[in-house]
Amino acid sequence: MVITSELIKTLRDKTGAGMMDCKRALEASKGDMEGAIEYLRKKGAAVGQKRADRSAKEGMIVTRVSADGKLGVIVEVNCETDFVGKSEDFVSFAGLVAEVVAKHRPASLDALHGHSTDAGKKVIEHLNDLLAKVGEKIEVRRFDIVEASAGVVSSYTHLGNKIGVLVEFSGLSLDASVKGAGRDIAMQVAAMNPTVISRDQISKATIEHELEIYRTQAKNEGKKEQVIDRIAMGKLEKFYQEVCLLEQTFIKDQGKTIKDVLQEAGKAAGTVPTVRRFLRFHLGEEQK
Repeated sequence: MVITSELIKTLRDKTGAGMMDCKRALEASKGDMEGAIEYLRKKGAAVGQKRADRSAKEGMIVTRVSADGKLGVIVEVNCETDFVGKSEDFVSFAGLVAEVVAKHRPASLDALHGHSTDAGKKVIEHLNDLLAKVGEKIEVRRFDIVEASAGVVSSYTHLGNKIGVLVEFSGLSLDASVKGAGRDIAMQVAAMNPTVISRDQISKATIEHELEIYRTQAKNEGKKEQVIDRIAMGKLEKFYQEVCLLEQTFIKDQGKTIKDVLQEAGKAAGTVPTVRRFLRFHLGEEQK
């Protein structure tokens, strides 16, 4: 069968693959359109395997929260270049992955890849299609799920989807979680990267380690022995203000802490809001 330019264009329109790839696929399938599509999808899987050792630290973080605020998901999807990471096809795929996570709540990446989308194809098939089209390594790196049966989940994405955050609250209204204190606190987590909610979550070993550092610094600066402990304790308080979410200075009002923001939200609603947990994904970071 003669592989015409019209046939190549039809395959390109269906798959988004390059012209030469479409031509080779049609030649391999002897002009059969479905066979050519299958060829390209397999080629996508081959591209992924070939590039498995390549670095893929670009991409995006996607968050999704259900309409009732009871379920939040966060997903990191990686690629090799920022150009691909901003493309419509990549963004669409990342959103599709988040939707599948929210719908099926898979237990692992392998399970996620095996779930079908509303289009009737498995996630791994969508991934192979995208691989065939863009020709660089793409991977779903990680995801997490926050369920708040007795509260609500807030989300925020930052820096062009390079940072994503989910925060679970109790005692906070759905409205406040979407456009009030909940969103503000999720923004705080994105911008200031706390490590714990409150100081009682910091281990005694960590506190002693910090104090030892501060004492050594004071000694090296020639401070008198009788003031060294007082200096160390003062620096420890500053440490708490940096790493504890509730003690951080609110980025939108330097006269408040996050604890103040929560208390004000609770006073307005007649509740006592608390932060139960938070998740923060930063694109390309080392996983803990």
